[in-house]
Amino acid sequence: MTDEKYLGVGIVGTGWVSAEHIRAFERNAHTRVTAICSRDKLRARAKAESMRLTDCAAYDRYEAMLDDKRVQIVSVCTPHNQHAQQAILAARAGKHLLVEKPIALDLESLRALEAAVKQSGVKSIVSFVLRWNPLFEVIKSILGQGLIGNLFYAEVDYLHGIGPWYDQYSWNIRKDTGGSSLLTAGCHAVDGMRWFLERDAVEVFAMANFSKNNPLKYEYEPNSVTLIRFADGIMGKVASSIECAMPYVFNVELLGEQGTIRNNQLFTRKWPGQAGWATIPAVLPDSGDVSHHPFVGEINHLVECIRTNTESHVNVADAVKTHEICFATQMSAETRKPVSLPLP
Repeated sequence: MTDEKYLGVGIVGTGWVSAEHIRAFERNAHTRVTAICSRDKLRARAKAESMRLTDCAAYDRYEAMLDDKRVQIVSVCTPHNQHAQQAILAARAGKHLLVEKPIALDLESLRALEAAVKQSGVKSIVSFVLRWNPLFEVIKSILGQGLIGNLFYAEVDYLHGIGPWYDQYSWNIRKDTGGSSLLTAGCHAVDGMRWFLERDAVEVFAMANFSKNNPLKYEYEPNSVTLIRFADGIMGKVASSIECAMPYVFNVELLGEQGTIRNNQLFTRKWPGQAGWATIPAVLPDSGDVSHHPFVGEINHLVECIRTNTESHVNVADAVKTHEICFATQMSAETRKPVSLPLP
């Protein structure tokens, strides 16, 4: 570190989500954004100016930014198909990592990134930012207190019609950059289910389809239903639709032997006399707008992991398990057969 007062951050990508990363890093007392990289250096400079960064280098070559001694953390905010290779190069350069999801669009790239991070020893976080959503925090607390007892069924759904109005639509609909319904967006639901259950998945069976006319012109099936068997026999279901005609919905239902959680509602046998649902006034994960997402909590956690030399609960190694479920979903939908986990 060239300045003991802060960790320098290099942002690669100047799109929608990068602004939220920049704001969160600038709010942290231990970090400053010292570099931005784009294919167009003018765009990098414009981003720095719009975010009022007074001492920020602009790059149009990613390797040059990685050589910058003022950069200790790299935040990967580019389209999906660039995440794995850019994160691998950053890890090999000894930079700590914040990588937007999905971290890879194929199993080979996923394994290569996992190995690069392990070999380098850098700290990493994959941006499953909803782990810092207030409702997620409430649900984790309820589960920790045992208020609904042993879980036997979980359902987490991601329903978000992504059309031409969406900033990423033009490349999101393509298979080589979007990937699948789960990889491009529904992986938030898969990760949420894993976070709540704290179990490894052992088997996946899935179906996927297009609507009859595919009006949004997706190159891959934008709708999928995934059934997941977890260790201890817990059943899970994830529905993901990025073609639906409805407001954004992120649904959570967790069934236990002593009660049930339905989004921000709780029923438990451990509260004698409870006759109906108790509603918890928490902020819900009910928007696809990145400005609604709790990046400040996520980035504060990354910085703390770096400063205390500890591993995150949502590092690359953990995110591999979420991505394996997404890849297994594709395999099962194509073959119409169940797929065992972990993948070979």
